[in-house]
Amino acid sequence: MDETVAEFIKRTILKIPLNELTTILKAWDFLSENQLQTVNFRQRKESVVQHLIHLCEEKRASLNDAALLDIIYTQFHQHQKVWDVFQMSKGPGEDVDLFDMKQFKNSFKKILQRALKNVTVSFRETEENAVWIRIAWGTQYTKPNQYKPTYVVYYSQTPYAFKSSSTLRRNTPLLGQALTIASKHHQIVKMDLRSRYLDSLKAIVFKQYNQTFETHNSTTPLQERSLGLDINMDSRIIHENIVEKERVQRITQETFGDYPQPQLEFAQYKLETKFKSDLNGSILAEREEPLRCLIKFSSPHLLEALKSLAPAALFSRIQKLLCYSASHSQGTQDLSSYVPLYTRC
Repeated sequence: MDETVAEFIKRTILKIPLNELTTILKAWDFLSENQLQTVNFRQRKESVVQHLIHLCEEKRASLNDAALLDIIYTQFHQHQKVWDVFQMSKGPGEDVDLFDMKQFKNSFKKILQRALKNVTVSFRETEENAVWIRIAWGTQYTKPNQYKPTYVVYYSQTPYAFKSSSTLRRNTPLLGQALTIASKHHQIVKMDLRSRYLDSLKAIVFKQYNQTFETHNSTTPLQERSLGLDINMDSRIIHENIVEKERVQRITQETFGDYPQPQLEFAQYKLETKFKSDLNGSILAEREEPLRCLIKFSSPHLLEALKSLAPAALFSRIQKLLCYSASHSQGTQDLSSYVPLYTRC
């Protein structure tokens, strides 16, 4: 086994918490069950690592074997990465082709290797018809850096791919080209979504978030169930704006549902519109260049944060503002396709 491979495996194992080590090694499926039983996982981690490296040397682990271990570790610790979403589309009149995973892998790898002399690409398929791709980038004169890879998760027969954020932005166009051609799409665009929680991004773009309406027929009165009112409260107390509170609560529940929201950390709303005015001679009315605006939303849990604005009446104000902007926009991309907040514009 090459020294660089041994060092790569060593660094990866050192990152793995001891309580997860056995699980990840079994998922790796490189070392046999009998070999793992020879390892005393209760001793110091340095001793455990040395023993595991020795076993890997006996089996002559390759660079691809080491990369697979790193992919599995990343799958267990997805939240340590920041993920961006990319959406692909077919050309006009193009039909959906049957997906061949082997053909996709070969095509993706060849495109990158033709463009870059030094690049290593590794794949790992999952049970959800997804393939995890690990790309270690090099240059024409330097070997691939195995410690700063890019990860891509592509769900077969869908137009969506998820990419870990990387400082090597110069390689993003090449990566997009490889994804587009290998998956037989026509073009690819980056969506205005970003989060550390890959499952939440997937739930949003695949519209898997829960928006249940059947709970409205609950036998519990709305004001007791959702407005936090005490049924034993003194009847002489007058609840102001009770009708408005019920309406806000009803709309919030219809929009977001009863279950926890997907954990989204970043989203943005783009507006591009021309100024409209009935006044002649207005400076803005004569402006040919459209007005452009970018509204960014950021929060550790963005959708839950927006949902919590409803009781403070801020929810409807933001909604009206964005809906008004959307009605005046021309050819802009908004959040309505994947964030439930704007479904009632």
